[in-house]
This record gives sequence, structure tokens and C-alpha cells, in this order.
Amino acid sequence: MSESPAVPKALSRKNYRSEEKSIGWFANCFPSFAYYLKMIGHVMHSARLAKAGRYDAEEWIKSSLGIIAALESVGVRFVVENTEAFSDLETPCVFVGNHMSTLETFALPSMIRPYRDVTFVVKKSLVEYPVFKHTMRSRDPIVVGRENPREDLRMMLEGSMERLKKGISLIVFPQTTRTTKFDPAEFNSIGVKMAKRAGVPVVPVAIRSDAWGSDGWPLRDFGAIKPDRPVRFAFGNPIEVVGNGREAQEAVVHFIEEKLDVWMTS
Repeated sequence: MSESPAVPKALSRKNYRSEEKSIGWFANCFPSFAYYLKMIGHVMHSARLAKAGRYDAEEWIKSSLGIIAALESVGVRFVVENTEAFSDLETPCVFVGNHMSTLETFALPSMIRPYRDVTFVVKKSLVEYPVFKHTMRSRDPIVVGRENPREDLRMMLEGSMERLKKGISLIVFPQTTRTTKFDPAEFNSIGVKMAKRAGVPVVPVAIRSDAWGSDGWPLRDFGAIKPDRPVRFAFGNPIEVVGNGREAQEAVVHFIEEKLDVWMTS
């Protein structure tokens, strides 16, 4: 497997684990403040590039890595497992994961984009945030309003087919809301439907990202940073969608559920 020169070797390996490092007094005492100061700098820089039409794939990877480094600088520790699951796929795929916080939106590009073109299915508010909207819009995401479910489904299925045919993989969070408690009943099968329609596999992604709180004010998406909670990403092996897709959906749910059961109790 060849490694992308645009990403450090640490995140190009099959497994990545944050290195132990000393944390400064200020970051140790005020991790949220210290982190968001750095995050704002990364977001502003990315937005300037996006507005100028210069926010390309390499810049997206670099800014994603910058966010991870900023979190690590205040004591957050990352563990990433099994990027080899998708790095050698000969077709695009649909990444289907649980959704805990804003962190995964920032972090996943550094893990996936070095190997394949990818974009997100996102809620409308993410392309309306001040400053950040420029960066997100530049990635040509599929945007859903969550006001008209029938129209959202149509847009997702048509948008996914268009992008997957172009070789662009998709990242989908099927849960209706972000939550630390995984409920299979609220984890819909839209990712599997997209993959089935385009004839591509799904790749399950189990995520623990509650180190980034979703209790922020005035912006809920930007809550307290909790360095004592490890951040974990695990990619499952690609799953072919056959028949009505029920077995694929069950396999995705089982993978995520099994990982979270271990992570949230350890």
C-alpha cells in the first residue's frame, strides 16, 4: 500500500495512536479555551483559502490534521484503527458511522482523503455557519434541511448516485441527532440504500468522540473539551449490499455497537 506524501506517516499506518507528550500549564488548566484559540486559527485560514478557490484536497487534509494536533496539544488522545479496510478499495464506498460530536466532521478527512476522494452528507446548518460555511461548501457536500423528509431522501439518493458515479465516496451519519448513547432504532439505513443503488460497498465506522462536548453556548456544536476521554475511530471491512440490504445494515450496526460497548465501558 502506497502512502500519501500529503499526510504524516503516523496517520497513514493501519493503526494510529497519539504519542505521549507533556501538556503546558495553560492547556492543562483551560483545555477548551486553549483548543478553541487554535481551532479558530485553522478555520479562519481554511475559510480564506476556500473563498479564494484554493482550498483543495491537500489543504483539507492539512487543516484536518491541524485540528487533531490542536486537540492533542491540550491532552486529547486519538486511536485510529484499520484504515487499510478501505485504502485499497477499487471502487468508491459509503462510510456509515455513528455521530457523537462535531469532532468527527473535522477529523475524518485526514484519515480518508489521503486514499480516496470523499465528501459528507451534512445538515443545512453546517453550510450556514459563519466562516466555516466557506470550507464546507467547497467540499461539494450533499445538504439536507431536515424539514421535508421526503425531499431530503430524494436529494440524498440522487446526490449520492451523482457523486459515487464520479468516484467520490460519501460519509454519512444516519442518526437523527448526535448522542453518546447508540440506539440502533434511530440509526436509519440511508447509507446502505445509497450504496445499494450505486452498487458500491459500505464501510462501517465506529466513533467515540465525546471528548468534544455538544453542550456549547451560544453554539451547541462547540462544547467543552474533555481531555480525559479518549477519541477512537475504528473502520470495519467493506460490506457488499445484497438483496434488500437488511443484512448489510445489521452488520454495520453490529460493528458499531460492539466497538462502543467496549470503549464506553473501559
